[in-house]
Formats: sequence, structure tokens, C-alpha cells
Amino acid sequence: MVTTAPRESAGEQGLVRRVVALFAPYRARLLLIALAILVTAGLGIVNPFLTQAVFDDALFAPGGANLGLLGLLVAGMVVIALVSGLIGVGQTYLTTLLGNRVMQELRDRLFAHLQRMHLGFFTSTKTGVIQSRLDNDVAGVQSVVTETASSILSNVVTVVASVIAMLVLSWQLSLVAFVLMPVFVLLQIRVGRVRRRVAASTQVSLSDMSAITQESLSVSGVLLAKVFGRQEHEIDRYRTENARQTDLQVRQTMTGQSFFAVVQAFFAITPAAVYLVAGYVGTGTGGAVLSAGTLVAFTTLQSRLLFPAVNLLRVSLDVQTSLALFGRIFAYLDLVPAITDPPGARVLDTAHARGSVEFDDVWFHYPPAEEDESVTPGPEDDREPTWALRELSLRIEPGQLAAVVGPSGAGKTSLSYLVPRLYDVDRGAVRLDGYDVRDLALTSIAQVLGMVTQDTYLFHATIAENLRYAAPDATDDELVAAARAANIHDRIVGFEQGYDTVVGERGYRLSGGEKQRLAIARVILADPKVLILDEATSALDTVSERLVQHALESVMDGRTTIAIAHRLSTVLAADVIFALDGGRLVESGTHAELLARGGLYAKLYAEQFGAGAIEARCADGVRFRDGEVIHQEPQPEVA
Repeated sequence: MVTTAPRESAGEQGLVRRVVALFAPYRARLLLIALAILVTAGLGIVNPFLTQAVFDDALFAPGGANLGLLGLLVAGMVVIALVSGLIGVGQTYLTTLLGNRVMQELRDRLFAHLQRMHLGFFTSTKTGVIQSRLDNDVAGVQSVVTETASSILSNVVTVVASVIAMLVLSWQLSLVAFVLMPVFVLLQIRVGRVRRRVAASTQVSLSDMSAITQESLSVSGVLLAKVFGRQEHEIDRYRTENARQTDLQVRQTMTGQSFFAVVQAFFAITPAAVYLVAGYVGTGTGGAVLSAGTLVAFTTLQSRLLFPAVNLLRVSLDVQTSLALFGRIFAYLDLVPAITDPPGARVLDTAHARGSVEFDDVWFHYPPAEEDESVTPGPEDDREPTWALRELSLRIEPGQLAAVVGPSGAGKTSLSYLVPRLYDVDRGAVRLDGYDVRDLALTSIAQVLGMVTQDTYLFHATIAENLRYAAPDATDDELVAAARAANIHDRIVGFEQGYDTVVGERGYRLSGGEKQRLAIARVILADPKVLILDEATSALDTVSERLVQHALESVMDGRTTIAIAHRLSTVLAADVIFALDGGRLVESGTHAELLARGGLYAKLYAEQFGAGAIEARCADGVRFRDGEVIHQEPQPEVA
């Protein structure tokens, strides 16, 4: 159902082209930066020639020192330094701005692309791994993007200009200075490849650390660790991965350091070799082959060549490292969402939507898990898939309350995922108002459908902000009306800050019933034509369940409702009940009809409400001790 990008780029050149393409919208700024670099580099080359003139034409001129010329030359050197400094400040601003804009767009693209990925991607990928791509990987290339491009151009221009100037001054001395450069370039390429592999391993380790942090330091993770006394286990797990990360960081830093030490030593001793060669070539102030000014200018250029040459070698290693990170980022950008709008997608008229839902010979199985970066892929599996739904055909008329029941694993939740097109069917069709949902725009489906799940998600924000997630333009009066309809308004105003109360991460400051009623109020604000309730009360105590049920009566009125439930007390009043088993529809009808039929529904009903069903009764508020009832919450009356 999804095509993923390969682990490694199809080729380094292709990857470089994609990185370069990130800068395409900023051609004008790039040209301005390039111009500043060229001017700065050109001015830098002028200084050594001014130095040569100071020695040969001003200080040690044949007729004696020329102080007037010396003043002009020194003034020129000062002006060049000041102008170069000002241009450098502007260049730094432009490169920093450009690099951060590129990274901003890259993060935006990656986040937007992940938002469009299908649900299956997120159910099979650790949240910490996804966060690591957005945070660690993008941060890892940020310095390269913000500094390296201009650094490469600046250093290349400086090196080229310096080499040309050195050749002009003395080709013999230039041979001495450049004799080992080809060897250094070859060594740098080999070091770069090693650095790239280490960088990739480092980012995988960072992803694992982010996943551990996200899982173990979330409210749910901390609660689980405390309940089972597993804090030391979590500490050890983090400590182990942190030690691995430290080792990789040291390896990444130290890779190539010996190489750079050799390069710097070579550049450091080269001036001595130049002086030695100059002695054999000959120096002087008159007709000798090399004048003193030429030798000073040459060594000045050589020292000027040292830093950009070493920087180029270092930058090339940084580029190799960043290419590994860019490869990981582009691998996510190359993921193809399985659920997208078709060409010419139809937009439903939400104002006139009827709300009919139909399953026509639906077959569905969950796609295989996305390939995890830490798992070695296994051989292809050609076995028949495990069908979550098969041969499923049913129809829900507009305004009906349809209950879907069945044992665990029967396919109830899978059915609820197909209507809002969180997944696509493998065979058959799911229709909304007669239209195949695969032919409808996703935003159009979202405007017609509302969903309340058992695991209610609330943002770490105020109650009002969580409610307005469904309707950003909702007024305060509309919030209050929705909260009243969901039977939660009185509880909200009971908080010290009312609707401005911050609910905490995932709403942990609220009880399960309060979170569910807030979720119902949120759906009421969205005003959907079709409502899906996926076991919205199964985890609640009896009192909370009754409050939520009362709230649901308000939201279900006048809407097509699909209620998925394990606890049959929530579906007794349904217009039609569909019983699933093994992904198939085995029977349908009203409560009375299905009881009379004596099939699966009657069996499930007997298990929950019949005598001796201890486990089911406990789920509905009955407490036992030694086989005797010691407490029982009021149960719904059963006809």
C-alpha cells in the first residue's frame, strides 16, 4: 500500500542535486553572496602584492626608502582590511539568513509530509524516531547548510586566487608548496566515506534515544514504570543507548583527526622548505631570480592558503556527514502516502449530506509494518494475508443508530477505520451517500464524519483550546452550548479557571469520563452528519458511563451513528445491530430479533448479563469476593 524510499540514496550525485535544489528559490541572494565572496577574495589577494611593493619599491628601493609610496601602500592595506571586514559582516548575515530559511522550509516540508502520511505509518513507527528526523537530523545539517555553502565558495575562490598568485610569483616555489596536495585529496575522500557511515549510525542511535525518552518520560510511560517498579530498567535502557551514542560521537569527531594533523604539519613545515629552495634559486634586491619582496609575498600567500585549504578538507568531511543525514531526511520525504485524494476528487455538499453508509463486499487487511531502521528486513512473505474484514456487506440508512458488536478481534474497529478512509479497502467499496469514499476529497469526508474513540486525545492546552480544535471560529457561547449538550459544562465551571483550565498532557488532569465528555463536546462543535463511536464508554465506570451515554444521546440525535461496543448495555436502543465474527457479518437485526434468533448476539448478551458471568459483571460495576456479590452498581434495565 505504500512505496518507501531506499535506505541509501540512488547515488551521491543525485543526493547532492537534491540538496542544491533546496537553494533554487534563493538564486538572487546566492548571487549576492557569491559576489561578496569574490570581492573579499580578490581584495585578499591584493594585499600580498602590496606587501611585495612595500619591500621592493618602498622600503628597499634602489634609490633608498620611498616614504611617500610607503604611506600610500600602507593606506591601501588599511582600506582593504576595513572594506573586507564590512563585506564580511554583510556576507555572514546573508548566509545565515539564507541557511536558516532553507532549513525552515525543509522542516516545514517534512512536517507537512508526515501529516499527510496514512495511519498505518504511525502505528508501526516509533514517535521518538519520527521526532528524531525532525529534530536531530535536521539540526545535524543546519550548520552545514547555514555555513558550508558560503564557506566552500569562499575557500575555493581564496585557494584558486592564491594558487594563481603564487604561480605568478614563482612557479618553482609553487611546486614545493603543492607537491603533496593530490595525496591529501585522495586521503580526504577515504576519510569522508568512513565519517559518513559513522554519522549514519550516530543518527540511528539518536533516534533510539529519542524513542526511549518519548516512551519512558511521557505520563503513561512514567506511570507504567512506577506501577511495575521498572524505573531502574528504564534508567539502564537509557544509559546503555547513551553510552553507545557517546562512543559514536567520539568516533565521528576523531575520524580524520590524524589526517588533519599530517596536513597541518605539512603546511607548517612548507615555509622552511620554501626558504631552502629560495636559497638555491637565489634571492636579492636587484637582478636576482627572487627578490626579498617576492619571497615575503609568496610566504604570505602560502600562509593565506593554509587555512582555506585545511577548511576545504574539513568542510568536505562535514559535507559527507551531512549527506548521510540528508539521505535520512529525503528517505522520509520520499515515502508515498497510501491515502491521498484521487485526481478530480469529488467534494461532498456538507450542507445537504444525508449520511448513508454502505459496505459492499468489503475485504480488508492491514498493510505490513513500515520498515524500521533498526530492523534487518526479512524475506518476502507470499502467504495469504490475515483478513481483518471479509465479504462484509451492510447498509446504514441516514439517521439510524447502528451498533456493531462482536468478540475481540472480530473487525469492529477495522470497520470504523474504513468509513473516514483512515485505511483503504483491498476489495469491494465503502460508500458515503452513495459515493465511494476513495473518490471523495479527504477534507470533504472529514467535514461530514465525526469520531469519538475510547482513547481520547487532548492536547496540553486549555479546555477551550481543545474544544476549538474541531471549530477554530467557535464563539464562547457555542463552547458552552456544546459542553452543556455533552453534560460537562457544570464540571468545567467547577474548575478554578473554568474553560481556561489546562488539562495537562493527554488530558491527564481529568478523569476518563470527563475526557470522554470533552471529546463529545468537541464533536458536537464539529457538527458531523455521520458519527462513529468506537467503544467510547468501554473503559468507564458505571456512573461515568451513564453521564457519557446521556451526552451521547444529544450528539446522536438526527445523525447517522455507528456505535462500536463490547459492552452491550450501550447498544440496546440501536435501530439495527450488526454482529461480526472473524471479520464477517454473521447476523443483523434489532435487539429483540437477535435475542430471539439465539445466535452470536444472544450468546454475547447472555455472557454479559446472564447468571454466572462473573468477569462480564465485574466490567459493569459488580464486585465479588469468594464468589459472592459484595457491591453492585445499578445496571441498565433490560427488557
